[in-house]
Amino acid sequence: MKLSVIPKKSLGQHFLINPRILDKIVAAAEISNNDTVLEIGPGTGNLTEKLSIKAGKVIAIEKDRRLIESLKEKFKNKNVEIVESDVLKLKIETLIENYKIVANIPYYITSNLLRIILEKWPKPKLIVLTIQKEVAQRIISKSPRMNLLALSVQFFAEPKIVGYISKENFRPRPKVDSAIIKLMPKEKLPSENPEKLFKITRAGFSGKRKQLINSLSINLKKEKIEIEKALKKAEINLKSRPEQLELKAWITLEKLLN
Repeated sequence: MKLSVIPKKSLGQHFLINPRILDKIVAAAEISNNDTVLEIGPGTGNLTEKLSIKAGKVIAIEKDRRLIESLKEKFKNKNVEIVESDVLKLKIETLIENYKIVANIPYYITSNLLRIILEKWPKPKLIVLTIQKEVAQRIISKSPRMNLLALSVQFFAEPKIVGYISKENFRPRPKVDSAIIKLMPKEKLPSENPEKLFKITRAGFSGKRKQLINSLSINLKKEKIEIEKALKKAEINLKSRPEQLELKAWITLEKLLN
């Protein structure tokens, strides 16, 4: 049964239609019949169908009410549960545990969704997302091109780009290309005080291209001499800018700054 629906621009709907790429996404998620898979935005159900063949169960979260009944009909008597909800407001704890996330998500929710998944949801075993190519490249950034998004994601998980997807493979066609990104959540977080760490990183990145010593002093309301001592102790160049520091250096600073 094929679903026929006009994609909503307001929901950022771009349906992936190339079956070979859908297979690549499923392969990246390393799914077995012991896995429960959470899919975000099943749309017309193309990816859902392939996930259901591999997984023990698929829970598909769809915000667009127009699609719900058709999806339920398509996956009737299959190992797929269709849930009508806005994933950004969903109380995931009541639905699932010990799970993997696989999704072709709307570009506009990427940063917010990643923050919610990594900071608030029970830790998934694996995350495979189709997102905007440029955002995927930002997430895997290293020095000297670090950024807040990369630091946040890399704190919680090891990111890897599995492959790129041309905009020609979507209907309607988006303006930009996409990437399949795989995130492997860390067993143990590298800092016991993420709140303090992110406060420091936000302070450091608040002044683009400013030297770290100035940004941290102003935004943390600390004397420059205190910041200078911490930077020296952490063996960080006093002229460093925030994008030059890897996650490990920020964690060292978090421990040195009171």
